[in-house]
Amino acid sequence: MVRVLSNRVSREDIAAGDHIYSWRSAYIYAHHGIYAGDGMVIHFTRAAGHEIGTGTFMDKFLFSSSPATGDGPPCEKCGHLVKAEGVIMSCLDCFLDGGSLYLFDYSVSPTFFLAKARGGTCTMAPSDAAQVVVHRAQHLLNSGFGMYSLFKNNCEDFAIYCKTELLIETAFSLGRSGQMASLYAGFSAVASSPLRFMTTSVAGLAVVTSSMYCVGRYVSDMGVRRDVIKVPVERLVEHWVQNVTLAPAPSQATAQATQTDAAAPGDSPELLKELAKKECVI
Repeated sequence: MVRVLSNRVSREDIAAGDHIYSWRSAYIYAHHGIYAGDGMVIHFTRAAGHEIGTGTFMDKFLFSSSPATGDGPPCEKCGHLVKAEGVIMSCLDCFLDGGSLYLFDYSVSPTFFLAKARGGTCTMAPSDAAQVVVHRAQHLLNSGFGMYSLFKNNCEDFAIYCKTELLIETAFSLGRSGQMASLYAGFSAVASSPLRFMTTSVAGLAVVTSSMYCVGRYVSDMGVRRDVIKVPVERLVEHWVQNVTLAPAPSQATAQATQTDAAAPGDSPELLKELAKKECVI
């Protein structure tokens, strides 16, 4: 019952590989990371002014970077480790930035999941072993986790990937973040105007709206979604390259030029086929 009301824990209760978070800006949102042990946290941050890829008004009250990257003197413990953006390692104090410590739950039941009305606190998806989780986080500390996006690729998305190895298969789908899923579910519940006419009472309207909100959160959870795939961390960079299908496809002339550069004039048809297969590999 206590975990339903609050996921708050003490520092002695966390271990390497745990997904932890801390609320920011009067509980408007939370910043997430992976505890690496020895008082250090690996987390995904944005560059200043680039919360959703471009400068927006949200940058005035949304922040995720370690205080060590701010205007004050760097932290004596982790200031030399912290980068300006991307996947960084900082001490637990800098990660919390004066806030409380919370533990993200995995493999929760549907009942427990829906009882946690606020998203970004738990998931029905199972977690991998702690040493594997830390390995992924450390690997991404060196190789990066793509471009930060508040709605598609944020700190919670990073932590969930480290814990589960799951990525969204399609580029246009909602991200892994439970916080964003709750936001979308809330908007969808309010915007579902046809359902408002199913009842004329205030109580009935509340039931319909809350039901839509719960359904929206449930179907967006990584534990039940069907548009997710397991992508090993060693292949993650290749996955990003493949999904940068946001960029225009190369023209036929460019593709022909690439094939010409890849194969020498005397190459056999069999070798050309092998090269073509390699180009198709993720």
